[in-house]
Amino acid sequence: MLFEVSQNELIEKTAQELKKVIHMPSWSPFVKTGVHKQRPPIDNDWWYVRAAAVLRKIYVLGPIGVSKLRTLYGGRKNRGVKPERFYRGSGSVIRKILQQLEEAKLIKQDVKGKHKGRVITPKGKSLLFSVAKSIKGAAPQKKPKPEKTEEKKTSETQAKPEKKVEEKPTPKTEEKKAEEKTPKKTEIKETKNKPKVEKKLENKEDTTKQDN
Repeated sequence: MLFEVSQNELIEKTAQELKKVIHMPSWSPFVKTGVHKQRPPIDNDWWYVRAAAVLRKIYVLGPIGVSKLRTLYGGRKNRGVKPERFYRGSGSVIRKILQQLEEAKLIKQDVKGKHKGRVITPKGKSLLFSVAKSIKGAAPQKKPKPEKTEEKKTSETQAKPEKKVEEKPTPKTEEKKAEEKTPKKTEIKETKNKPKVEKKLENKEDTTKQDN
């Protein structure tokens, strides 16, 4: 259920719930969240938002400690002409948030195999799931689309007439041209062949006369 809702909404609503449990330090409006940042956060309630995000990360990745959380909330620093470089987030901010969440009994320290760090408690899990449930209940439900019946498809196929392919009649002008072209070729061949035959006959007559 936790991943079926928008994670941004989940963090925002969880931050509103955490206002009842934890408190912002006096120095929070003036501090940066890391070396890579140029200014403090614009949002006045950024402490609660970061605490809600850390609580969600512990639920997903726990057991997890300060070191890994610093890398998750780090970023690239703009160094002017030099190429950008990755810097980890502020350890003090994350450490104070973890201490406050632990005091509220939303997380606890635990060891699983080789890994040790903070793990979410049943109280923290119920908080996240209750917020996710409220978001899912408030979301408008999509109306199911009506299924198309097969009867309509069959009626449409029957109604459509089959297209008949009509043979185009050959135009008369083309027939006349074809008839005119064919005899001309034969006539030319006949005229060319006639003088050859006559010449052959004349040659034969001359040879017979000479023999006589």
